Amino acid sequence: MKRFALSIVLAFTVSASLSADEWVNLFNGKNLDNWIQKNGTATYRIDGDAITGKTNEGSPNSFLCTKKLYGDFELEFEVKVANELNSGVQIRSQTKEVPEGSKIKFGRVNGPQVEIEASGAKGAEAGYVYGEATGRGWLTTPERLKPHKHFKDGEWNQFRIVAKGPKIETWINGQHIETLVDEAIYKTHAKGFIGLQVHGIRKGTGPYEVSWKNIKLKELK
Repeated sequence: MKRFALSIVLAFTVSASLSADEWVNLFNGKNLDNWIQKNGTATYRIDGDAITGKTNEGSPNSFLCTKKLYGDFELEFEVKVANELNSGVQIRSQTKEVPEGSKIKFGRVNGPQVEIEASGAKGAEAGYVYGEATGRGWLTTPERLKPHKHFKDGEWNQFRIVAKGPKIETWINGQHIETLVDEAIYKTHAKGFIGLQVHGIRKGTGPYEVSWKNIKLKELK
């Protein structure tokens, strides 16, 4: 009996270990039940196998956020964005507290953001890390913040993000873009939600759209 019980324990342990390393689709392709919109009035809709966000003139930045929080993980997704619109994906992010009785349901979304931006003629900052509403601006250091053209304008682009402890690494279409080691941001944002950003736009412009698909995540030990 003891040997049989031990076998069950070992099998359960192995099974749990394997499941912890599995990829999970954050978008089930049917609904947005696992997501919640915070800030802004941009609209999000299911568009075939993708989630598409559409700007709303006069709106601040909008974020479609996972209900679950994540700490260390590997995240992959494909994204296509209008050339006129910059966007981003929040990682390990949170919302600021709101006063009791406030009509605002969620405070300002804040935390690390991996930039999504068309390259244009001179290149851009896609894949670098910004401190959304943290008061720090770019977390990527000035000497590393060099415009590049690894983002293909008007096409689907593959992003990969690995967040492990204070280190955040990013890739676009297989090209390594950034290795950020930031103890300060990790101290305040070690865990949080994933958020799909639709950036605010200037008056008289738009509407513009950004779409994400094949959004999958693997939690790391």
